[in-house]
Amino acid sequence: MQDTGRDEPRGVALAVTAYLLWGVAPIYMKLMAHVPAVEFVAHRVLWSLPVAGIVLILLRRTDDLVAALRDPKMLRMAFLTSGLISVNWAIFVWAISNGQAIDAALGYYINPLFSVALGALVLRERLARNQLIAIGLAACGVLVLVIEAGDLPWVSLALTVSWGFYALFKRSLPIGPNQGFLLEVLILCPPALAYVLWLGVSGQGTFGMSGLDTLLLIGLGPVTAAPLMIYANAAKLVRLSTIGILQYIAPSMILLTAVFLFGEEIGRGRMIAFPLIWAGLVVYTLPMLRQVRRS
Repeated sequence: MQDTGRDEPRGVALAVTAYLLWGVAPIYMKLMAHVPAVEFVAHRVLWSLPVAGIVLILLRRTDDLVAALRDPKMLRMAFLTSGLISVNWAIFVWAISNGQAIDAALGYYINPLFSVALGALVLRERLARNQLIAIGLAACGVLVLVIEAGDLPWVSLALTVSWGFYALFKRSLPIGPNQGFLLEVLILCPPALAYVLWLGVSGQGTFGMSGLDTLLLIGLGPVTAAPLMIYANAAKLVRLSTIGILQYIAPSMILLTAVFLFGEEIGRGRMIAFPLIWAGLVVYTLPMLRQVRRS
């Protein structure tokens, strides 16, 4: 993903579409709350494979994937990123199924600020004053949750950390985003298939038990692959600053869905923590807004 210098209208439309799809995904997942998270992720992997494969064939970019499969260094990094994304998926699915969608939204709100901190700690990137203030406000929000609940908001932090390191290591994969996604799915497919087959043989699997569940599981392919690939193409047509602003669409939709559709309660601690984190995001985003206006 790189800064294009200007925003193509088609790119903005694609980016908004991707974030809207991610924002409504919890509704789809809630329909399958009875499916264990690991089984859910296994089917997500399996049914994403044909979708991602067809797209790559249509784009005529399979040569890049073949080259990646022959590169041991790239494969090692892909194993790492595929493990991180599968953990992130499983935690997110578990959170939606167990009435913790608000915590999931909180995790994705914190994520941009965690990525900035990660860049400073790991990549030695220099932080601007507004970024330091933003990270401090987010840290205060997390501290409020710890004091109020007497425990770490582990769902939010696990989603933040797993996605943050996934994005960090993904940068080390010298391969296009569509090819990278298919490579990760290919790596995850053998254990996913083995697990689904074991569930079927032992009579514990959801697939095939009812027509609706089977269709919903198959539908995980396009539901997973479509927004990722739409986003990958959008990122080539819009500036990083624009992507940085639009990324708040999904967690905002998840938060609204959790409160108004799922009936989750925000609670006293969250009522203090969320404004602190939102304030941090405003401080972090203002320079990007000014950049967009100047352009």
